[in-house]
Amino acid sequence: MTGFLDPYLKDDERAVLDRARGFGQRVMRPNADHWERGMSVIEGMHAAAHEGLLRLEVPHSLGGLGHRYLLKLAMTEALSRIDMAFTFAMINTQNVAARLSYSKTRAHLETLVPALTRGDLFGATALSEPNAGSDFAGIKTSATKVDGGWVLNGEKGWITNATIADLFITYVQTDPSAGWRGIACFLVDGRKAGFTRVAPYDIFGGRAIGVGGFKLDNYFAGEDDLLAPAGEAFKLAMQGVNGARVYVAAMCAGLLAASLETAVDYGAERQAFGKALIKHQGLAWSLSDVATDLTALRALTRDAGLLIDAQKDAVMAAAQAKSFSGRVSVAGVTACIQAMGAAGLRTEHGLGRHLSAAKIAAFTDGSSEMMSERIAAGLTASFGSTRS
Repeated sequence: MTGFLDPYLKDDERAVLDRARGFGQRVMRPNADHWERGMSVIEGMHAAAHEGLLRLEVPHSLGGLGHRYLLKLAMTEALSRIDMAFTFAMINTQNVAARLSYSKTRAHLETLVPALTRGDLFGATALSEPNAGSDFAGIKTSATKVDGGWVLNGEKGWITNATIADLFITYVQTDPSAGWRGIACFLVDGRKAGFTRVAPYDIFGGRAIGVGGFKLDNYFAGEDDLLAPAGEAFKLAMQGVNGARVYVAAMCAGLLAASLETAVDYGAERQAFGKALIKHQGLAWSLSDVATDLTALRALTRDAGLLIDAQKDAVMAAAQAKSFSGRVSVAGVTACIQAMGAAGLRTEHGLGRHLSAAKIAAFTDGSSEMMSERIAAGLTASFGSTRS
């Protein structure tokens, strides 16, 4: 299997990608349906750690692989062909390890980063709240300065890995009157006093992401756990969100590609009215549209990923890739299911899993509607008239 980003990778990056693909076949494929029914993903996470997949972007100096963003993009696309939900959960722990590798706190670097890359601890990022999702600047969880640190209170929600994570990169408000400028970022340790994990959210699919939340009741965070102060944290979060939007688009490309391959293979084998299903014009044209949308999604995702790796402005490109993925993924997987008839509903084909994952992706790291707002905001700068 060759991915659409393979031509852009170096030899050592392809070797890591091949290892990830092997992990997908050995570990993810036999367990994906079990995870969908609620089986714990922890053993799968340990297996991912054994393959080095939780240290992908961690610097060599801290025992990581030190790879670039484009390899993460290729890996998430490849593994989402099998199970987007587990891929998303796995990459979130990797993201926390990579983020903490920039911490100035010695204990983070010497203890927590290695524990995350080994799979001894798991990580998550807590931006959203029960009443603040795409409107990130509207978060209410508070941080109050006290001697030696901060006291945190509030509730965070819609967190990937919330059911298993030990460490949470958490965004809170230090000054409600300052809006986004008052937002700071702390490391919250779920093993400490003042932290309470809420019951997992009961969603209709994608259970491997372990979505849920937690409450903070006079949780004390020391100065060493302040990862980004007010004035810096919001911008840091937005940079991370741009990267997340693009790898979510890559995940959608992966699940859409897998669905299309399954439908085409089935259509080539199944006979109806004296010829293969794929030979019937209505079905063939439907899948042709899916293939065209997949090609366009891959191009948008690739271009945004190249901008991120080059450290160029990727706000517009990330929003476009994410928006388009939401537009075509659910419709595309649905078309693949329809092309297979009732067989498309069978669990063994995995299309139901891909469909629920595609719907989850439409909300993750900014809803499709918010992507349209982001794109619209950039129209004048990108296409506005230069006439006087």
